[in-house]
Amino acid sequence: MATVAVSNHQVLHTLYSDHLDWLQAWLSKKVGCTHHAADLAQDTFVRLLLKKVEACDFTTPRIYLAHIAKGLVIDHWRRQALEREYLNALVLNADEASYSLELQAVMIETLFEIDTMLNTLAPKVRHAFLLAQIDGLTYKEISVIIGVSERMIKKYMANAMMHCLLFKRQLQANLS
Repeated sequence: MATVAVSNHQVLHTLYSDHLDWLQAWLSKKVGCTHHAADLAQDTFVRLLLKKVEACDFTTPRIYLAHIAKGLVIDHWRRQALEREYLNALVLNADEASYSLELQAVMIETLFEIDTMLNTLAPKVRHAFLLAQIDGLTYKEISVIIGVSERMIKKYMANAMMHCLLFKRQLQANLS
């Protein structure tokens, strides 16, 4: 078992030293900022460390690294979009603009986690859930919009609510 750990360590070290500069340059083109690119490159290698991958996973290292990094870039863009929307909402609601920077950061992080949870739902389930929760539509109105039966909307909502409960449980566990 110790030889596998040493082997993984050696493989990851080689990957890091051989491909870090390439990955940072590739990420810099994607996100347009060398600082964000450096952070995302580090996060890519952290993901590899956490995955405890085997040496055989690296037959095409740049493709493998780019695959992991693409997911991180998408998360980065989504987080930026959420932050922009949140800051725009603060401008519109002057009372809330007095929140501390720490509380604002917590709120943005929570929004990002909710967005991540919502994106794990199937598109129709997510659409139905948002129409009910944000727009306040009835199941019958939602069924007409989405083009499925009202019974299916009930199933979608049950599915979405289960995801919400699991998400809440996960958040509570993370806070403990």
